[in-house]
Amino acid sequence: MIWAPEETFSREEIQAIQLRKLKQAVAYTYEKVPNYRVKMDQAGVKPKDIQTLKDLEKLPFTNKSDFRDNYPMGLFACSKSELVRIHASSGTTGKPTVVGYTKNDKHIWTNNVSRIACMGGATGEDIVQIAFGYGLFTGALGLHAGLENIGATVIPMSSGNTRKQIMFMQDMGTTLLVATPSYALHLGEAARAMGIDPEEDLKIHIGLFGGEGMTEPMRDEMHRIWGKSFLCTQNYGMSELCGPGVSGECEQLQGMHVNEDWFIPEIIDPKTGEVLPPGAKGELVVTCLGKEALPMIRYRTKDISKLMYEPCPCGRTTVRMDNLSGRSDDMLVIRLP
Repeated sequence: MIWAPEETFSREEIQAIQLRKLKQAVAYTYEKVPNYRVKMDQAGVKPKDIQTLKDLEKLPFTNKSDFRDNYPMGLFACSKSELVRIHASSGTTGKPTVVGYTKNDKHIWTNNVSRIACMGGATGEDIVQIAFGYGLFTGALGLHAGLENIGATVIPMSSGNTRKQIMFMQDMGTTLLVATPSYALHLGEAARAMGIDPEEDLKIHIGLFGGEGMTEPMRDEMHRIWGKSFLCTQNYGMSELCGPGVSGECEQLQGMHVNEDWFIPEIIDPKTGEVLPPGAKGELVVTCLGKEALPMIRYRTKDISKLMYEPCPCGRTTVRMDNLSGRSDDMLVIRLP
């Protein structure tokens, strides 16, 4: 099922939407966010200089350090009274990354997650068990809202308590699981250890996975544990960009479709910042379109991927990003004796 008509627009239609929204986003961010206005002034670029999508390359990057330097809410473009939700990262490496949403931001977020859910095979008939941890993490509440939006029944189990998770799968007839890939594997193994065959004794036939990367060997293992017909897709997002809802795999499993009318992806050389051509592997950079509380221009995700513009058999015309293959900030340190 395709949730939104924009997912099948022509390349020309998508780019027209992106350019219109990009001009608005740059002007809005320049006016509302002092940190980014200083960066643009230092780069010698003004909002009026953005006349084509190619002009995006003139704009300075936003980095994780900008959140640290402006903690907690110095990158916000609206007042606290306009916010309806605040989330944050775990902050395990320092101050947490604080993000916020206006009512309109939350509406856009929910609909983008609904698209991702439908890409992965979800329908309004599904009974969904969410095994993400609820709280400041964007994943659980993001998927919760998007799946409810398509009419699915949602069980907000949260993470952990594995035996109770399996009991609810049996008693409630759960058909779709939201979890990290590693926890999904653990659940399946735990069910088998209890004498339950997930393929024969449970109704789960779809997994919508996020929160960590899923490799192809992990997908193969998922099929071994949950059954050959188990459809497991992964989706991509991060709190700085909105949470889940940036991109997701469709049932064809040929990369993650980006919601291009709300996000402009680029691939850059992580060392030089040069924008690379389609098909080249490099660091993913994302510009958000239409965000009110926390506009984000050219955010360096540090994730390594590539962009694929070839048509997808599912009928969607949006660009696909390849499964992540590492981080640009990963370093191997060799200490010599």
